[in-house]
Amino acid sequence: MAITSSAKKAHRAGKRKRVFNLRRKSETESRVKDFRRLIVAKDKVGATKLIPSLYKALDKAVKTKYLKANTASRLKSRAMIALNKLN
Repeated sequence: MAITSSAKKAHRAGKRKRVFNLRRKSETESRVKDFRRLIVAKDKVGATKLIPSLYKALDKAVKTKYLKANTASRLKSRAMIALNKLN
């Protein structure tokens, strides 16, 4: 357990940040999962509608340092490749 007052404060701040980090993580992962489900189901219209929210979730994940920029870029690129293959 934290002993000094600054360590106690850091512990409280970490607990608060954990809530935001988990929310960002679940939002990002659910968008990716939803998109992949639509691709497997060959639903091009649904997948196309989901692209903006997928990009938004990935960009916010990069902004909050949940994902690295190259990882998000790779996921976006692969999403568009998968969408374009549905023709």
